[in-house]
Amino acid sequence: MSLFRRKPIAVEQQAGTVLARTLSWPHLVALGVGAIVGTGILTLIGVGADRAGPAVILSFVIAGAICACAALAYAEMATMIPASGSAYTYSYVALGEVIAWVIGWSLILEYSLVVSTVAVGWSGYASALLTPWGFPVALTQGPELGGVVNVPAVFIIAVVAGLLSLGTKESATLNAVLVVVKLVALAVFVAVAVPHFDGAHLDPFMPFGFGKSVSPDGVERGVMAAAAIIFFAFYGFDAISTAAEETKNPGRDLAIGIVGSMVACVIIYMGVAVAAVGALRFSAFADSPEPLALILRGIGRPGFATFLAASAVIALPTVLLGFLFGQSRIFFVMARDGLLPASLAKVSRRGTPVRITVLTALLVAVIAGVMPIDAIAALANAGTLAAFVAVCVAMLVMRRRAPDAKRTFRTPLAPLVGTVGVLGCVYLFFSLPSKTQWYFVLWNAAGLAVYFAWGRKRAGRRLVPDARHPGLDPGSRC
Repeated sequence: MSLFRRKPIAVEQQAGTVLARTLSWPHLVALGVGAIVGTGILTLIGVGADRAGPAVILSFVIAGAICACAALAYAEMATMIPASGSAYTYSYVALGEVIAWVIGWSLILEYSLVVSTVAVGWSGYASALLTPWGFPVALTQGPELGGVVNVPAVFIIAVVAGLLSLGTKESATLNAVLVVVKLVALAVFVAVAVPHFDGAHLDPFMPFGFGKSVSPDGVERGVMAAAAIIFFAFYGFDAISTAAEETKNPGRDLAIGIVGSMVACVIIYMGVAVAAVGALRFSAFADSPEPLALILRGIGRPGFATFLAASAVIALPTVLLGFLFGQSRIFFVMARDGLLPASLAKVSRRGTPVRITVLTALLVAVIAGVMPIDAIAALANAGTLAAFVAVCVAMLVMRRRAPDAKRTFRTPLAPLVGTVGVLGCVYLFFSLPSKTQWYFVLWNAAGLAVYFAWGRKRAGRRLVPDARHPGLDPGSRC
């Protein structure tokens, strides 16, 4: 039982574990944009400005370029291996089981923290509307803030999980409508803020330098320190690759969804970042929980600030939907492979994995409702960076191992793109706070303990090649 046994590209699935194919490329683009454009741009531009000053624009460029390299690698791997599981599945096929487990375990960390963080952020907006009507404050905050449980956060997770359980296509259609609301709100911000652009607000452009360094107040600052944090604002396109088995034409639609959503979001983010730092001096909105609304109030447009905040309340659930969708599919595939209890890998009559969706929702609801997450939110970035490195490496490995395999999308300049993606993600990882790096190591140490104690001896039994799609090196061992 080799630690590096590889999974066939196509595995024969048992009855009751096959997902329904209901999505087309517009659904995937909307899913990607919905997952990417969210709390990252609405809140983290303030954190980024605090870390980098006006050079937060450069931080967005760097983070976006690295994510673009990863997105191209994802697009190639998704069309070559049109199966659910995202980076976990690609690692299993190209790099071996133990690497796949680490990546899957890291993705669990990423998705759980993102969903929980967004749910708590949404709760903050919703609570402001509920408490004037007599809703108990203790039921809007977790114990770390002196409350009992964050009921609005648990509620919105339950709503989104219910939509996903109802049907994938229905959820994707509603998601597309809410994405339009969110994009209109950001377009309004840019249109209102740009006339107030003042070049003097960009001087000095890089007050804290380029590399990560510790400021006198103990905060790690610099362009790369900001890029490592606002990197959170870009990922989400990887949720698209988890929908491979639910896509009508994966060979075409996955590449369009991944690359299309990433390109759209880079353009959106650059426009918002330039408008923000040009309209108001960065120190005025640095570290604000609502930087865009604060900027609009600062330039004398409070009505538009209220509109932006209301749009956020309506549209933020699209981020929850995208990441809860992705996490449930990764859990589902790991269960189907035997690394998690196989009983979880069952689908309903509508072709949706209801069991694993409900379990996933319960997990993130506990985190969002009662656990402190502010100190460990950056762990989501660490898990994502590990996954991006794995996908870039998997693309390069498969180019050498199976150069003639069918690829409906081929990454241009693959060696360069893959190398830049790997090196860029590694550099961003070491630009994260040191405490975050240690938490990430401890999380994966615990994960490996689970793998050796439970998953390793059960996984191989379910890796049976599909005779209709033989794949590469079925059951092979490195």
